[in-house]
Amino acid sequence: MTPLHQRRFTPRCWRAPALILLFVAFLGGCNTSAIYQDHLYNPPVYWGSHVVKKGETLYGIAWRYGRDYRELGDANGLEPPWTIHPGQVLRLDKKGSVRRTASVSSSRPKSTTSRRTETRQSSREPVTSHTPVASDIDWQWPHGGTVIAGFSTSGKVNKGIDIAGNAGDPVKVAAKGSVVYAGNGLLGYGNLIIVNHSEHYLSAYAHNRKILVQEGEDVKAGQVIAELGSTGTDKPMLHFEIRKNGNPVNPSRYLPRR
Repeated sequence: MTPLHQRRFTPRCWRAPALILLFVAFLGGCNTSAIYQDHLYNPPVYWGSHVVKKGETLYGIAWRYGRDYRELGDANGLEPPWTIHPGQVLRLDKKGSVRRTASVSSSRPKSTTSRRTETRQSSREPVTSHTPVASDIDWQWPHGGTVIAGFSTSGKVNKGIDIAGNAGDPVKVAAKGSVVYAGNGLLGYGNLIIVNHSEHYLSAYAHNRKILVQEGEDVKAGQVIAELGSTGTDKPMLHFEIRKNGNPVNPSRYLPRR
């Protein structure tokens, strides 16, 4: 028998993948990509840090970790227009506050996007999933295809809805706003567009074959912003999300019946 002092012990906690992920992330000073690729894990993330890469925006980083961009910016001492730089370290273990602003901030120092106010209804959402949520934003369907996967917060988490389509189909913006992210830096989303609609709402359009707009561009409701594709997935589809104050909400509750 091997003497006790020569035995090699492996702490049991290291055998748990989730704890190993946590341990490695803290050692590395930033979160690993698995934290936002895991369909069974639903942010927000309030631990670790993120090192800004070239082309990243605060909007995209906040989206990745399930945070409100204003709250994450405040936690790191940032102010509108939320300018960040490659190599900058954003702390995720700090929680900021959200200050109401007089206008919607975009990725540009000056934005023509007007501010929309939140309706009284926001504090009392309907019980039935078929009843649309009242909103001061006139939402439109971004694509006319069949919904092949609905919003889900349990099991295999889906933070939006998946809409079937053919490669090259036009993808339309669901409401007027300003493009705050256009790129492919968020793993699992492929070519992604994020649009800021108001102080409270953002929407996202993922898996595009081609992006037709640029960051900072103002867009009108129904404007074609991309070509449907299969980047980041195994078949052509549009993954569409709406986030309210940084939190994923069910798009079907906001979109009109069809």
